[in-house]
Amino acid sequence: MTLDPLAIVTAFGLIFLAELPDKTMFASLAMGTRMRPLYVWFGTSTAFIVHVAIAVGAGSLIGLLPTVAVKLVSAALFAFGALVLLRSGGDDDDDEAGTKTVTGFWPVYTTAFMAVFISEWGDLTQITTANLAATSGWLSTAIGSAAALMSVSALALLVGRFIAKRVPLTTVQRIGGVCMAALAIWTLIEAFTS
Repeated sequence: MTLDPLAIVTAFGLIFLAELPDKTMFASLAMGTRMRPLYVWFGTSTAFIVHVAIAVGAGSLIGLLPTVAVKLVSAALFAFGALVLLRSGGDDDDDEAGTKTVTGFWPVYTTAFMAVFISEWGDLTQITTANLAATSGWLSTAIGSAAALMSVSALALLVGRFIAKRVPLTTVQRIGGVCMAALAIWTLIEAFTS
């Protein structure tokens, strides 16, 4: 069990680039505009760490998971998120109500954790992590992969926070809701075409 700096950098680079255009990054961005970003980051980071551990520990078994069922649950969660964002995005009656943020640590943490935990099953980054662990060592791969996934989530949350400060919350919520609906459709398509 030795640390290989090249393996860490390789895992970080590959996973970071693979996760950037991923639906999980957009889900983090959307959640960060409605919920406390730090709490969202804790939830997404914990889910990513669990997935890295699973990928590293049982990389060859990932292909045996029932992908269609996982994709359908993930699509349902994205659709639920879209419904919540679109329903709350229409509240123009009171400025104060429009600026409320979901604040409780455990509700935000749990929502973020579950959204990422369920949607990452069988994802490209999980499979890539498993493959890297088989060839580059589990510890270096785990460190590089986890750091990459947590960095992408932090980047998405920072961008979401920046947007939320400059664009009215109702507009951000509507756009986030449309993005979540698109992710639900995308995930459904993936479920039936893979």
